[in-house]
Amino acid sequence: MLPQSTPPPADEPTPLRVFRGDEAAEVDLSELLDAWQTATTRLEHTHALLQEEVARLNSELEKKNQELARKNRMADLGEMASHVAHEVRNNLTPVTLYLSLLRRKMASDKAGLDVLQKVEAGFTALEATVNDLLSFSAHRQPQWGPFLVGDLVEEVCDSLAPQLDAQAIDVEIDVPPHTSLTADRELLRRALLNLTLNAMDAMPQGGELVITSYEGTTGFEIEVADSGPGLTDEQQKRLFEPFYSTKETGTGLGLSVVAHVAEAHGGSITAVNCPEGGAAFTIKIPRHALGAAA
Repeated sequence: MLPQSTPPPADEPTPLRVFRGDEAAEVDLSELLDAWQTATTRLEHTHALLQEEVARLNSELEKKNQELARKNRMADLGEMASHVAHEVRNNLTPVTLYLSLLRRKMASDKAGLDVLQKVEAGFTALEATVNDLLSFSAHRQPQWGPFLVGDLVEEVCDSLAPQLDAQAIDVEIDVPPHTSLTADRELLRRALLNLTLNAMDAMPQGGELVITSYEGTTGFEIEVADSGPGLTDEQQKRLFEPFYSTKETGTGLGLSVVAHVAEAHGGSITAVNCPEGGAAFTIKIPRHALGAAA
């Protein structure tokens, strides 16, 4: 008769017999379960990390695809804009000359001169549109050179002084004296002009225009702020899209040109609502871009 084995006490774990060849090893079942649980937890954590990384890469890829599609659209629009602008400018040049000759002949006709002035104003607006189109379509590299920022700001404000006075807009310029910047002066002038005109459009009944600059360790910033109604969420999302405009008249290219200028300098343009009201647009040119230019 085979001897009967004595069962283990009820309060002790039942050992698990594992056979390896002729040897038998007793492994505590609770230790195996703990090891299994630990491995499972690690796998779940690794899986979660992998899912997060895949989601991040998919999001990044989507942004890159959107940016590529946007650049392709911009290239197509730029080619079209350049063609249209050159055709319009070719016809504007002789018309402007004829208007000048007509003004001389009507020197004594006050009523006629008033009408002629309105016609000239329309052609001036049309020429500004052509300039926007040409600036939008031109992707030339910046012509780097040093200049005084204060002089550039004064030049832009002086050119708009009659319209600023007519709209009862007070101008405050806060640019440190002798602030020098190495950049493309003409491109920055165009960008600053567009930002100033945009601010004036936001204040048809008057207000305050503030232009400030700051130079720090990370680069140079110039800001144009207005006291208008500020920006809606929809406007903030689409401000720098070409041909997007909330105005009945206008090409919607002004801010796109500003964005082009900032990007050509290796920088960026941002727009935020001011805490006290109005909106502020800031062109940022990074220090490395200034260093490379120097």
